[in-house]
Amino acid sequence: MRTLKFLLRKEFLQIFRNKLILRMIFIMPVLQLIILPFAANYEMKNILLSIVDRDHSEYSRKLINKFTSSGYFKLTNLSSSYADALNVIEEDKADLIIDIPQNFEKDLLRDSQSKIMISANAINGQTAGLAVSYSNTIIREFNNEIRTEWIQQPRLNSQPVIEITSSNWFNPRMNYKYFIVPGVLALLVTLVGFILTSLNIVKEKETGTIEQLNVSPIKKYQFILGKLIPFWILGMVVLIIGFAVSFVIYGIFPQGSFLIGFSFAGIYLIAILGFGLLTSTFAETQQQAMFIAYFFMMIFVLLGGLFAPIENMPDWAKYLTYINPVSYLIEVMRMIVLKGSGFADLAKHFGIITMFAVVLNVLAILNYKKTT
Repeated sequence: MRTLKFLLRKEFLQIFRNKLILRMIFIMPVLQLIILPFAANYEMKNILLSIVDRDHSEYSRKLINKFTSSGYFKLTNLSSSYADALNVIEEDKADLIIDIPQNFEKDLLRDSQSKIMISANAINGQTAGLAVSYSNTIIREFNNEIRTEWIQQPRLNSQPVIEITSSNWFNPRMNYKYFIVPGVLALLVTLVGFILTSLNIVKEKETGTIEQLNVSPIKKYQFILGKLIPFWILGMVVLIIGFAVSFVIYGIFPQGSFLIGFSFAGIYLIAILGFGLLTSTFAETQQQAMFIAYFFMMIFVLLGGLFAPIENMPDWAKYLTYINPVSYLIEVMRMIVLKGSGFADLAKHFGIITMFAVVLNVLAILNYKKTT
């Protein structure tokens, strides 16, 4: 116990002497938590729109009005021909073309139908897909308004009508920040815990102090605990700061228990710190450790469900998410913050992350060799 106390004192002194690490731990997460949710915006607005109106009728003007007043489209160009509109897309001044044909109003009045062509710039597939989807919705609403004007419904409608009402649970206003902020918070805890511990043992190797520790009577598990506990405490501090920033900046207050959230994060940090120490035992230089940490962090983030839903991934990628500890923290943070889930709902997650913590730390202890 006394040996462990001296190891912890040494680690804290090294951390607080390094001003850069202190900035990384306390300032970087705050800035990222403020910037990233605004950058990772799931709401597509101000889609650049080019319109080719060959009809110049009252109905075509109403349709154009529907697009410009929706809040999703920004009219940047009115072209006289489709070829001119294509040139605007090629110059990256438009994302979508709405081509209203000649006799658009006449065909509607005479035949009760008309055609509109939608052309999207699909270099960015996500923008194109959402733009076309929004366009279809606007045109459908426009069509319903016209039918309402033309058709007087009888008191007893001969055709069955289904009325749809919707209710958005856990995020009633569909605010994407409520979805992204808990995920970003999980990512920041991972960054602080994993990357800093990945560099820790390697730094001892480069400075030569590892040899002094190896010849001392310190046991391997004491050495690993001495490296793990300080960064565990710092990771929990980052989580507290993250919750405070989430409340002050975004007004997000967890619906569930703080105790359950911090308990899961505490076990998760033990797991991710153990993984960081394990990678640090393999590397010989800090450069090697950084490359290894960067490789795994990219996989953790992309397969964690932060930006893309796991359900949309191919089967082989879904299987990889089962061995990705970050995916469990992101899911648990969202369930606690938005849904207010209790321990019974998260028992499986607790069991899996505890297994990660035990396995990774045992491997770190076994792989650390007190030899040069």
